[in-house]
This record gives sequence, C-alpha cells and structure tokens, in this order.
Amino acid sequence: MAQVNDIHAATAQAAAPHPAPASSWQPLRNRVFRMLWIATVVSNIGSWMNDVGVNWTMLTLSADPLSVALVQAASSLPMFLFALPSGVMADIVDRRKYLLFSQLWVFIAAAGLTLLSFTGYVTPGVLLVAAFLLSAGAAMSSPPFQAIVPDLVEKSELAPAVALNSLGINISRAIGPALGGFILSLAGPWVVFALNALSVLGVAWVLYRWKAEPNIQRLPPEHFFPAVRAGLRYVHAAPVLRNVLVRTVAFFIFGSASWAMLPLVARRELGLGPGGYGVLLAFIGLGAICGAVVLPRLRRHLNPDRLMVATSLLFAASTLALAFVRHFWLLNGFMFLTGFAWIAVLSTLNMGAQRSAAKWVKARALAVYLTVFFGSMTVGSAIWGQLASHFSIPFSLCVATVGMVLASATTLRWRLNENPDLNLDLRDVDNRAREMDVSLDRGPVMVIYEYQIDEDDVYDFVVAIQEMRRVRQRGGALSWSVYEDIQRPGMFMETFVLGAWIEHLRQQERHTVNDLLLIGKVQAYHRGGEPPAVRYLIAPITSTSHP
Repeated sequence: MAQVNDIHAATAQAAAPHPAPASSWQPLRNRVFRMLWIATVVSNIGSWMNDVGVNWTMLTLSADPLSVALVQAASSLPMFLFALPSGVMADIVDRRKYLLFSQLWVFIAAAGLTLLSFTGYVTPGVLLVAAFLLSAGAAMSSPPFQAIVPDLVEKSELAPAVALNSLGINISRAIGPALGGFILSLAGPWVVFALNALSVLGVAWVLYRWKAEPNIQRLPPEHFFPAVRAGLRYVHAAPVLRNVLVRTVAFFIFGSASWAMLPLVARRELGLGPGGYGVLLAFIGLGAICGAVVLPRLRRHLNPDRLMVATSLLFAASTLALAFVRHFWLLNGFMFLTGFAWIAVLSTLNMGAQRSAAKWVKARALAVYLTVFFGSMTVGSAIWGQLASHFSIPFSLCVATVGMVLASATTLRWRLNENPDLNLDLRDVDNRAREMDVSLDRGPVMVIYEYQIDEDDVYDFVVAIQEMRRVRQRGGALSWSVYEDIQRPGMFMETFVLGAWIEHLRQQERHTVNDLLLIGKVQAYHRGGEPPAVRYLIAPITSTSHP
C-alpha cells in the first residue's frame, strides 16, 4: 500500500509541471474536492499505519528475511495483476460507482484483518493474504482516482488541485508511520488495523454523496477485452511510453531492495521497536515532502534524463547507507534522502507516462505503467529477500546498489526527454466516415488513402509516411502497409485494417495534435488541389446458417 500512495503523489506532482493562474488553495473552495481531499488524507494515514502494523507483525512472527520481503511482494503483486484491468474499467464504466466498490473491498479486507488479529489467529500466511487483498483494492482505485480530478474542479484549477493531492499524500506519509508505530507500541496491531478500516469510510461517504455529471459519448462504450487490446496497441506504438517502461524496470528492480530490507534493518540490525521503525518511515515521508516542494525548481535546471540519473544515484547512496550505517539518527538522515530521491524518480517517470498518453487511453496507459512498476517491485522484493536469506542483509543491499548504478546507464538508449514538444491534445478530424450509413459492428474494415507524389519527392515521401504506421496503430489499426500502383507511377496507397466500423469512427476521434502534424507532413507531398482520396472496404456479410 505504501508504494500505491507514492504513485498518487508522484502522479499529482507530474501532472502539474507548470504554474496555473488559479490560487494554490482555490480548489479547496469546491466542497466535494475539499471533502474528498480531507477524507483521502485521513485514509492514507490509515494505510501507512497499516503498513507499519503488517510489517512489524510479520517480524514478530518470523525472523526469515524472505518472509518479511514477501510482505512487500504481496503488496506489489495485485498492482501488477489488476492495474491494467482497472485502468480499462476506469475508461469504460461509471468511475464513481467503481471507486465505491473498491472502497468497500478495502474496508472488508481491513475489517477481516482486524478481527483475526484481535482473536489471535494471525499467521504469516494470513498477513500475506491480507496485504494482497488490501493492495488489490488499491489497484482497483488507483487509475479512477487519477482520472476523476478534472471532474471535481474547473480547468483553471486542475494544476493546483493535483498539487494539493501531492501535498496531502506526503503529509499522510510523514504522519502515518510514526503514529502507527506509537499506537502499535501502546495498544497492539489490531487497533492499527481497525483504524485503517475506519479511515476508508470517509472516502466512501464522500463518493456516495458526490453526484458526478454523466459523460456524453457519441459512440457506444468499448467492451472490456477490445479496450484492453486497444490500450496495449497504443503502448506498443508509443515510443516515449516504451522508454518510460524500460526505465521503470531498470530502477525499481533494484529500488525495491530498500523497502524490502528496511523492516529487517530496523528490527535485527538496530534493535528498534515499532516506534523507532515508524520514525524511520516518517523521515522518508519528510524527505518526500521536501522533494515535492523542491522538484519544480530542479526541473528548471535539469531535463528529465539528468534528473532521473542524479536522483537514482542519490537513492543508490542511501541504499548503501542502509547496508552499513547503524547510528539511528544518522540513518534517519539517509532515510530523508531516500524519500527525496524516491519521490523525484516516481515523479519523473510519471511525468513521462502522463505526457506520452492521449486522454482517451490515459487510464489504460498509466495502468500499464503501474503494472510494470509493481511487477518490478514484486520480482525485486523476492530476489533481495532470497539473497538476504542465503547470505546477509548488507550483501543484498550492496548488490542492489551496484545494480542501480549500472541501470542508470539506460538513459543512453532509452531517453525520457525524447520528443519534448509532444502534444497529445485530442483533435476530431475527417468527418466523412461518420456521415456514412454503416452498421457499427460491420468489419473488418480496410481504409485506403491515395497519394499522388512527384517523382522527385518519392524517396522523402516514403521515409515520411513510415511514421503513419504508429499514428494508425495508436488509434486502433490492426495492420498497416503502403504500396505503389504499378500501372500509375507516383500513385501510392496507404492501407490499414481495423476490426469493425466503430473502431474506425473511434480512430477519427483519437487523433492528437502531434498526429495531425505527422499527417500534415505526409500530405504535404500529395499533389492536386484536393486532399488525398480515401476508400473504405468492408468485409461482406456472411451467413452461418444453411438451408
């Protein structure tokens, strides 16, 4: 659950890279946003308290480093499994109702853990199942929570609204662990689990009272599995997003070591109680708050790739300190740097994911990013737990440090700052298809654009039109190709196939400003007073019945 809160914070930080004319506090004048913001801060405090309770309870039940690391893996695995389906659901169903369901899920899981803890039936297996179920609820809610902010505030208030969300999450991070450790030492884990369950009810109540404006769509909503395929096709055809995913794996495989080993260092190496462990986590939260405040200034001096490398090396240094520093307050200073670097890396990667996804597929694209992020955390946690179990905690952390330093070299090949002028605002174009009387479910459909090209421009045209492959595939094309007419020299045919007529209509609504620039570059080679001719070929209707 801790890394889920980090994702929300980093997404908020990434979504508002430029100052907005509205006041920083103006969104709080909106009653629904204000109530949801307060309720979310309280709920996140409960989540951080719960993390302390689960990790510390596992330490009291099992001294095996692998068992402790598996708590991190169990918390990360649901995001790997369910983030993409949740992103699809957030794009195609009522987000408010879906969020209510996710809050109910978390409440039931937290209440069940409370009851088992109170009655003394908690085992390592129960803790792992509880961590999995709680994280599954977070996986359900994460994409829709990111997507509803524009529905709560005016457009001019969007930047300060997401900045307030970032501030609230980092405030809860600074308070929750220390408060959880204090309550844990006084009253026991079941009280911490009970408070987490109660904290969810506030968010559920605000969502229940909120009457969202219905979305008006000209086309029927997508079905689940076609929507999943459309999202994956988009990711495959988005080079900047693919770079983000590679860099995500490169960092978090090794970055997961600190989270997996921190409870073990606190208990076994430093001999701390739950209060001391909570203080370590609180210093990470304070570092994250500082990072959220300082990052806008850093971005004015460093591009995303340089910022990512610098903060990755800083995180590697703090990981190495976790391996060897055994002075409590000195280690807290390094934990402050851990929080600073962690939120900076998350924010930089989220900014890359945000700017490389168009609005129609944003929840799905961010869900793919979450899937890769938590998949890397899950695999990494298991690896470092195994190393610590077979060798030692410092050895595991040292290997992770070396790996992170080497992984920083991925910036040489997969750059986050590729195509910095990318503009993915939607632009609806080409209304000719919408005016045709064709059944929406007819298909497959082949679309053919005809270009008349001068002989001197053929080579440049062929080079330029290769970019259209990604444009068409991002919009839903299953295949793409270009041919020259043998009998009519200079006549080129761009062809692409979609699954059904409705997919082509959706494709026309999904063009972005960047797509139009590429289309315009290609069409500039076309000769003639009219735009390139377009033809639509559709598979004939066949009958499966026999006379």
